[in-house]
Amino acid sequence: MAEPSHFEELRDVNAWVSLTNSKLEIASVISRVKSPKAGAVVLFAGTTRDNFDGKPVTHLEYSSYAPLALKTMLSIAQSVKEKHALTAISMVHRLGVVPIEEESILIAVSAPHRQAAWKGGEEALELCKEKVEVWKLEEFGGDEGGVWRANRDGKRGVQVESLDAGHH
Repeated sequence: MAEPSHFEELRDVNAWVSLTNSKLEIASVISRVKSPKAGAVVLFAGTTRDNFDGKPVTHLEYSSYAPLALKTMLSIAQSVKEKHALTAISMVHRLGVVPIEEESILIAVSAPHRQAAWKGGEEALELCKEKVEVWKLEEFGGDEGGVWRANRDGKRGVQVESLDAGHH
């Protein structure tokens, strides 16, 4: 899988998306959507939790086909921005290892009023999880190893026998 060494981004008028291997910066994502025309800014921060389906998780690892994932993210951003009359939208997804309590995705939206910002932010997140070409490895504690799966809520993954044998 092609992965950016630091970060890659795409942008359009008041829409910015990025993939990065670096720790995510909340202030940077919010600053991209602030505007004197916006009375509301909503931020979603998805973090790595320490369990899935009752099993301890030691960390998550995200992989992506970056060129396609960025195009999909920008298409989602443009669509949601138009549908909810957002002032701006910014989305960044972290790739590589994401430790417990650290952010894997940040989505910030701004709008003249809070209802549009809430709805737009939630829709952007759900579409990202449904459509963006990002996969995650849930690494469990003990002898269980890891499970690769599409980046969807609550869907069970496929057990990985050996990460060295290839996982894509």
